[in-house]
Amino acid sequence: MENTNSRRDFLKKSALVSAGVFMGSSIVNHAYASSNKSLLKILSLNVDGQYTLPKLPYSYDSLEPHIDKMTMEIHHGKHHQAYVTNLNKGLESLDSSLLEFSKRMESIFLNMSKFPDVIRNNGGGHFNHTLFWNILHPNGGGEPTGKLGLAIKSTFGSFEEFKKQFGEVATKRFGSGWAWLVVTDGKLIITSTANQDNPLMDIPSVAVKGKPILALDVWEHAYYLKNQNRRADYIDSFWNVVNWDTAETMFNS
Repeated sequence: MENTNSRRDFLKKSALVSAGVFMGSSIVNHAYASSNKSLLKILSLNVDGQYTLPKLPYSYDSLEPHIDKMTMEIHHGKHHQAYVTNLNKGLESLDSSLLEFSKRMESIFLNMSKFPDVIRNNGGGHFNHTLFWNILHPNGGGEPTGKLGLAIKSTFGSFEEFKKQFGEVATKRFGSGWAWLVVTDGKLIITSTANQDNPLMDIPSVAVKGKPILALDVWEHAYYLKNQNRRADYIDSFWNVVNWDTAETMFNS
C-alpha cells in the first residue's frame, strides 16, 4: 500500500506541474490549442494524477445516419472508458524507474519500448480515441480546403485518389487497428497500425512515424452494430463526418 501511495503522490505532483500540457505536446498541442482548448486539460493528468474520459463535443446521435447512436454510446462510454481506467491502473503499478517518463503521454510514446503493454495498449487507446472523436463532426464531410487540401492534391493527384488509397489501407488492416494520415519529414503519408499503436510511438512495429492528421478506428467495435462485417461501408460513411477544420489546424501546426 505504501508503494502504491508513493506512486500516486508522484503522479499527483506531476499533474500539478504539468497541468495544461497536452499529451502530444511538441507534436500536436498547438493544433489542439487552436481547434479545441478543452483537449489540453482532457489529455493531461488531473490533480489526482489520473487521466479522465473526455466528453464528446457533440451528442451520441448527432453523427447519424453515418455512425449510429448505440455504437457511439458503447464505443465512447464503454470501450474508451475501459482504456482510461486501465491506463490509470497501469500507472499505479509502474516501476519507479519509469515514473519520470510517465508524466506526459509524449514522454511515454517517445520511450514506448521501456513501458509494459498495459501502458502501450491503454495509453494508445486513450490518445487514439480522443483524437478520433475530434476528427469527427456532425457537419463534417466534403473536401478539405486550405493548405491541407492543396497538399493532398499535390501528393495524391486528387482528393478522390487520396480517399481511394486511404480506404484501401483501412480495409486491408488485418484484424484490429487504425488507419492514419500523417506528416513525416514534411510529406503526407497514409499508413496503418495494429491494435492501439499510433505513429507517435517509438517502437519497431510502427513502421511510419509522424504527426497524425487523420485517424480512423477500424476495430470491429467501431462499426459492427451498423455495418456488421462490411468495413468498406463504414469507411465510406467516415467521409461524411470528417472534421476537416481540425485536420487543417493540425496540418498547419
